Amino acid sequence: MSDSTVTEQEGREEVAVPRLVTGEHDRGGLPGVLGRLRSPRRPRLWFEILLIAVSYWTYSLIRNAVPEQKAEALRNADWIWRVEHHLGIAVEQSVNHTLNSVTWLIIGMNYYYATLHFIITIGVLVWLYRWHPGRYAAARLVLFATTGVALLGYYLFPLAPPRLMRDGHFVDTVLVHHTWGSMASGDLKHMSNQYAAMPSMHIGWSMWCGLTIFTLASVPWVRMLGLLYPATTLLVIVATANHFWLDAVGGVLCLAFGFTVARVWYGALPYRLPRVVPTRVLEPEPAAAPAS
Repeated sequence: MSDSTVTEQEGREEVAVPRLVTGEHDRGGLPGVLGRLRSPRRPRLWFEILLIAVSYWTYSLIRNAVPEQKAEALRNADWIWRVEHHLGIAVEQSVNHTLNSVTWLIIGMNYYYATLHFIITIGVLVWLYRWHPGRYAAARLVLFATTGVALLGYYLFPLAPPRLMRDGHFVDTVLVHHTWGSMASGDLKHMSNQYAAMPSMHIGWSMWCGLTIFTLASVPWVRMLGLLYPATTLLVIVATANHFWLDAVGGVLCLAFGFTVARVWYGALPYRLPRVVPTRVLEPEPAAAPAS
């Protein structure tokens, strides 16, 4: 992904950059300070690195601080499983067993589950920072709001993943194949809350990445990869028995909330903002009165 992926339409958007005048009320009469906060600006690299690092550390701290309500989480898992049977979508066990029989494939999925949601998400953020600075802050806000609201789900609806269900007959693919494929299995299980499966942020983050790539890239195969990424992630989270289908629905709902927050704050969806940072035009000083 590079500047060559920017569409011609986006190039025209560069010309139509909103004109902001300092000292006046910005964006619909808002006070100047608030208006400037709600206006796209060129991100500062050191600040973004610090912000993302602190934000993810805080998210992990809060997520892992949620009490592991094992009994309630297992009851909720049984309830989700019954609901999916009622809806006719309870095929997670078949997917899990079928793909687990293909050793090389399921091992690859274990590593996919453990790593790609970090690598791809950071990669898309870097791409936005470099080639779409005017849209970066709004897109980042979507990601942060999505992740923040997910914390409510972990508190309000503790949920065991399928691999931990009583009599669920699911295969914990990490334990079976002795791979480092999940922070919630094996030697790393004590570093992550195992009963915070709803919503799935693997889906929330991958959908954010996929939509961003599909919307802003112009190369057809890159756009198709954007759509393929969340679809593949959905298969992986189910095949490794880390999530139910409905956990993915929860992730999508969190993402919808994130887009709503960005839409309200910036007055437009991130992808409809100018690609470049709007230039600020200083208000001309009044001309001096002619000498009498």
